[in-house]
Amino acid sequence: MNRYEYDVIVVGAGHAGTEAAASAARLGARVALLTGNLDTVGQMSCNPAIGGVAKGQIVREIDALGGLMGETIDRTGIQFRLLNSRKGPAMHSPRAQADKKAYQFEIKRRIEETPQLDLRQELVEDLISETIDGEERILGVKVRGDASYYARAVVLTTGTFLQAIMHTGEAKTAGGRAGEGTTSGISHALLRLGFRVQRFKTGTPARLNGRTIDFSKTEIQPGDESPQPFSFMTDALPGPDVPCWITYTNESVHALIRDNLHRAPMYTGQIKSTGPRYCPSIEDKVVRFADKDRHQLFLEPEGRNTLEIYVNGISTSLPRDVQDQMMRMIPGLENAQIMRYGYAVEYDFCPPDQLQPWFETKSVQGLFFAGQINGTTGYEEAAAQGLIAGASAALRLQNKDGLVLGRESAYMGVLADDLVTCGVDEPYRMFTSRAEYRMMLRQDNADRRLTQLGYSMGLVDQNRFDRFTAKLNAIESATKALSQLRVEGVPADKYLRRPEITWAELVQMFPETLGSIEPQIAQQVEYDSKYSGYIARQQIQVDRQNRMADKVIPKHFNYDSIISMRAEAKQKLGKIRPINLDQAGRISGITPADISLVLAYIENPKLARHKPSAIASTGAEPE
Repeated sequence: MNRYEYDVIVVGAGHAGTEAAASAARLGARVALLTGNLDTVGQMSCNPAIGGVAKGQIVREIDALGGLMGETIDRTGIQFRLLNSRKGPAMHSPRAQADKKAYQFEIKRRIEETPQLDLRQELVEDLISETIDGEERILGVKVRGDASYYARAVVLTTGTFLQAIMHTGEAKTAGGRAGEGTTSGISHALLRLGFRVQRFKTGTPARLNGRTIDFSKTEIQPGDESPQPFSFMTDALPGPDVPCWITYTNESVHALIRDNLHRAPMYTGQIKSTGPRYCPSIEDKVVRFADKDRHQLFLEPEGRNTLEIYVNGISTSLPRDVQDQMMRMIPGLENAQIMRYGYAVEYDFCPPDQLQPWFETKSVQGLFFAGQINGTTGYEEAAAQGLIAGASAALRLQNKDGLVLGRESAYMGVLADDLVTCGVDEPYRMFTSRAEYRMMLRQDNADRRLTQLGYSMGLVDQNRFDRFTAKLNAIESATKALSQLRVEGVPADKYLRRPEITWAELVQMFPETLGSIEPQIAQQVEYDSKYSGYIARQQIQVDRQNRMADKVIPKHFNYDSIISMRAEAKQKLGKIRPINLDQAGRISGITPADISLVLAYIENPKLARHKPSAIASTGAEPE
């Protein structure tokens, strides 16, 4: 049998897999990135866009840690917009339409030119592991064609391809994406290793030929006049922008859908798994929001060199003939030609409460999961997990701790903690509302939160770090200059905290001192000043949380030894196995009293041999 040796093996080359492979390689690991088809590396399976509400923040964080996604969308984007720009900065979220093929090719090129990384077309059919001293350890993977790849760390980023079935009306086809197949060997291997495996569903809309759309009946949606890049390394964006358009469904469309629900797989019982609540099919929208007489649809170009249009907002698994009728009822689409029909996909995933916070599995040492295998949805969420998993795999091989980002330091940290602590009962999508410290986690300051950490780990190169350091020095100089000015007897930095005062007004007052400060630097100084009070209050909460995080729970802590603890609490804590009291406190159903008992037993293990009355008398309380 052909045998290949690596440090890290990454299975799957989508958004999670490419970030995982690149981050592990940046940390010095020899990496094999295995994919069933080299022509789909970095492919956008669904919508032709990167970013959006909360997702844009994640992309900025990936970039701040040296990842691929930010620079790639900057080079291949066809329209850039800053969402929620009329709201406060914590809600600002960048989004860009992508040239799908250009994005895919750019990701592939960057992977191919990455040192220490070998990209190979292989179909993985099984996992190789061994049991040593009662603990399972990954050894590698078997691929089709009598060959095996061996490594001390394996990252699975299998997307929607595990035992996947596509649905269009009554028709069912094996495959995780139109025109591609599926795999069952990995699912069987995971079940053999004792993992819980469940099913989720996702969907995609029809694609249309733009030549056959009457755009005069739609609303044009241009990009921003002064577009902002995703990457902190990008100075200029490509142009010109390509517009999108908006149209709407109507009551005739809704009536057609209602009349055909008996043919919709989601309503006939043909699809039994759960889909994403926040990205529902048009069938779900019509049923769940019966009072709505129309739903907004976005007509999004798939690239500069194609006329294919993605119809965002009308994901469906209805039969082809119903999709044909439905399009003819929508303004502007009356004569539209469907190039690809919409469909739904059911696929296997592993509930993420089986993972450590750095995405290593609890039951198999050296095996990591990232992306939709963890029950998430979205390119950005997948890429974030991939970066964490790949970096952690390389770090663990160096006998270092995996990459764990706190909820106070990154949306990526919120994502990881939500998944491993709370699990999922539907495909997980990131929202700003999930982040309790979102005033601190703005898209504009992602580099100030993460680039120093990335540099210290080896994820960020010298060029990026030098640029970051120069920015910090400029912010410090501008802040000092501002504090030395006075307006109405008040230091200018404090005067700027007033809601009605803007940086532009101060520039008019002090043009010689402030007029030459770059807009990006000025923005950071203004936000630092205006939101200093809010951030200071959040920092108090963060400090309290960090004190709890310092209370580490031993890896093999026996919750059954806590005599006075409720059976439900023992079961939940034993299942999740939190790494510290901070994580334990976020498990659903765990009370402050439960945390107090865990703390008491950690600080005094002898309590396990005492009676309940002795425990009650300790009066132990978490800080």
